[in-house]
Amino acid sequence: MVSKFPAKATAAFCLITAGCFSSQANFHPFSDSSVCEGILRSSRAICTVAITVADYKYSLYGLPNDCDEYRRLLSEVHLRSAKRLLKLCEINKGFYVKAGQFVSSLRQIPKEYSLTLSSLQDQVVPYDFKVIKEVLVSNLGQDPSELFTWFNEQPIAAASIAQVHHAMLKDHQEVAIKVQYPGIEKKMKLDTRIMYSLAEFVAWFFPEFRFLWLVSEFTEAISLELDFVQEARNFETMSNNFRNNKFVRIPRIFWDLTTNQVLTMQFCHGQKVDDVVCLKGMKINPEKVAKKLLEVFAEMIFIHGFLHGDPHPGNILVSIEGQGGFSLVLLDHGICKKLDEEFRLDYCQLWKALILLDSRKIQHLAERFGVGKYYRYLPIIFSGRTIDSKSGIGKGMLVEEQKKMKQHLKALEMEDISSFMESLPSNFLIILRTDELLRSTVSKLGASKWVRLLTYGKYASLGLSLKSNPCSDLTSLALYTRLIGNIEYILLRLTIGVTNLVLWMEKLKRCLNKFYGKMSAAGKGMSTMFFNIYFKM
Repeated sequence: MVSKFPAKATAAFCLITAGCFSSQANFHPFSDSSVCEGILRSSRAICTVAITVADYKYSLYGLPNDCDEYRRLLSEVHLRSAKRLLKLCEINKGFYVKAGQFVSSLRQIPKEYSLTLSSLQDQVVPYDFKVIKEVLVSNLGQDPSELFTWFNEQPIAAASIAQVHHAMLKDHQEVAIKVQYPGIEKKMKLDTRIMYSLAEFVAWFFPEFRFLWLVSEFTEAISLELDFVQEARNFETMSNNFRNNKFVRIPRIFWDLTTNQVLTMQFCHGQKVDDVVCLKGMKINPEKVAKKLLEVFAEMIFIHGFLHGDPHPGNILVSIEGQGGFSLVLLDHGICKKLDEEFRLDYCQLWKALILLDSRKIQHLAERFGVGKYYRYLPIIFSGRTIDSKSGIGKGMLVEEQKKMKQHLKALEMEDISSFMESLPSNFLIILRTDELLRSTVSKLGASKWVRLLTYGKYASLGLSLKSNPCSDLTSLALYTRLIGNIEYILLRLTIGVTNLVLWMEKLKRCLNKFYGKMSAAGKGMSTMFFNIYFKM
């Protein structure tokens, strides 16, 4: 296959392969067996990426990137490449599956990749219990039979870095025990090093395809997930932030049974948040669940400044326990991000500007975020409207706006996308990923776009009023600032209402003018007909 490519593509294949093997040869922190396994896994990755680079270069060779033929072939290459990466992830398992899952949750990549790699979400095979037992004994110092009344050897959940078991303590408390796979940290160091090398070589051959930002974000996320002690602290921070919220439950941590590789927490019953059939069976309205889910994460982002960065459906349960008829159980706090105060306030301002379509404010904030050149695309990314939209919030774009947006997007090149993603602050990237996962879940629950936009607008107003208030407290100061925030939100709603009314009246005016024009034309036609009949008689 490679021999059929042009000389430049063949050279790329050889250079990428040789360069990455050279990188591995100088990296020997582990035992011989782990190095051999790492070389085997990395060799597959190197060959996959090398063939993919050559495929792009060969398939699109000589075509101008603004023609229809180029776009058609590009989509085909995207799909072929995504299938290669899917196969690589399935064979290499471990962090490659995690990387594929991470990539599939991003809207900023071609849809061929996100759709193809999304099948990895349910393809994790759990470890044999003998291996898990060894980790438990080495970390807790005792056999599970000495610590628990019973311990289910079959995991209730399995992910790329750990699996979860259900057990009961000697005092009859039900617990969930998250056990990290042995040697996973060593594999992570080698795998991520190879991913960095591959990203660098792809960028060398295709300067416009720069993915180091993606590898960096993935590596940071994985590093956070591997520290179970920090995850336990995140549980407690989140629990404190929502201590007065009756709709949120955070499992309690058992510190005496928690280490860097073992995390023991309270077992909570519930159903996956996107299981609409089960929710209806429990007499719970899915749309109410969607609204509460959005409110909880809006509170994290706009008020607390402390975000759960991995809200896929498996990490959020709906329980029938709770004063409000149900509660949301938040699991897996490995990827949590503390937003700095300046960013939190700017992001609150951005959402108010997005809802009001204040183009000057959006441009100013985009410059503060480092993406001033692309400020026109922020409303499309977050609210699904163009910056000069004439449609009401949550109403979707008009046909003319859709055409205009497509023209703008066609003008974008991969260089623009790479530049945009590289320029974004790290806080922004985790919010983008979180928001995409929430949108998917909320859509499955049947809630309209209007609910999300209004919820974010409300909490953005509250966040600006609360300033640095760290949690949902009920002190007199917090109550006062909440009152101010609610007043600002009411004013925001009134502004939206008046704007929508004006837009509706303009639409009505256009319809009436169109109707009048048709009636006038019909009237003239009737007059002409009668005139002709009269004179013919």
